[in-house]
Amino acid sequence: MTEQETRITHTYPSSVFVMHRKQINEAAFTPLTELDLKRWLLHGANFEEDLLDLYNAFMHRLVGAGFPIIRSTLHMGTLHPQLYAYGWHWNRREGYCDEFKVEEAVLQTDSYRKNPLYRCIEFGEEFHQYLPNQPEEKLSPLMRELRDLGHTEYAALPMQTGGKLHHTVTFSTDQEGGFTKDQFASIRILLDLFALHVGRHAIKRIARNVMNTYLGEAAGQKVLAGNIKRGSGEPINAIIWASDLRGSTDLSDRLENSEMLRVLNRYFECLAGAVIDHGGEVLKYIGDGLLAVFPFDQFDTDSAAAEAALSAANSALQRLETLNNDKEALPGISGWRPLRTGIALHSGEVFFGNIGAPQRLDFTVTGKAVNVTSRVESLTKSLKRPLLVTEPVARLVSYELEGLGPHSVKGVSQPLEIFTPKVPH
Repeated sequence: MTEQETRITHTYPSSVFVMHRKQINEAAFTPLTELDLKRWLLHGANFEEDLLDLYNAFMHRLVGAGFPIIRSTLHMGTLHPQLYAYGWHWNRREGYCDEFKVEEAVLQTDSYRKNPLYRCIEFGEEFHQYLPNQPEEKLSPLMRELRDLGHTEYAALPMQTGGKLHHTVTFSTDQEGGFTKDQFASIRILLDLFALHVGRHAIKRIARNVMNTYLGEAAGQKVLAGNIKRGSGEPINAIIWASDLRGSTDLSDRLENSEMLRVLNRYFECLAGAVIDHGGEVLKYIGDGLLAVFPFDQFDTDSAAAEAALSAANSALQRLETLNNDKEALPGISGWRPLRTGIALHSGEVFFGNIGAPQRLDFTVTGKAVNVTSRVESLTKSLKRPLLVTEPVARLVSYELEGLGPHSVKGVSQPLEIFTPKVPH
């Protein structure tokens, strides 16, 4: 990272994270007319699939059409369990266009609530301020910063995109006297056209977020790509993960439904979080059970997929132990400790695709290997080991494993060799 990039990145609040950066090329500011810009918004802009590229292209054309903009931001609300919004920051002076995500935590910060953006994003109110010669008490921290950098005027404008979300764009200039009346009127008209594209991209992003949240990233991408017909899909080779919470029936009998839900959420944070952090794909929660895969084609080698799955399983067990030992965890709920789980890892070919009734489909994995994994998981009870690995997985990993001998598994003609990580003495 260059010195300039470090300085730029450090200007973002702690709850804002840069996802992508695009360098601004001054040579791209080619002269054009407002009519040229309108034609592009009505036609050429439709072919921009990435909003970072679209926004950057729009800003380049605004400057090319003679609008003296030196800084602009775009803020797009979204539907996401952890994020509040996505944003884009275009800075002509420093030569970058960033795409960032904003966590829900920003809503509780004074820096956001005192920012003019707050009223614009939350309530759709327009904000417009000429900066020179303003009394200090009338300037927010952001406005003081921009004024000190030589900005003369700042505007935050809500965009009408047809939904309930308040998308917002800001512009600032260093032109003496700020924007002219005609310039500002033209920006409003151009922004109305640009808002149509923002609305289109917002819908696509919400759909992707929902799909990834409820189906997983790989399945979500396939569904959005049009793989939605019953029976459609593909055979894949993968490490299959099956796990189950021990003593869940007794636990649910002793806890209120709301308490059990809180316990399950913390439990799945440990297991599903480990799967995702190690590159696996969480497919479904079945009560207190978890089904996941580590597809071979998502890793450099088959061994890398197996190593990732075994590392994820070990990490899940460590996270669960940390939760059990955390005296501050799940306040107000008693009698839930200790949480125990059984995890099985098996390797094989599965069908990854759509299954179900025509009116209600599920995108998941099916096949003999899935059934075998589930049955091996049930052996964790009788063998009194929290993690079991079948011989096909054991062949692929460099971990030191302890052989537990052959065991009969329903649906498999020959006994399976079962292994477990060696416990250090």
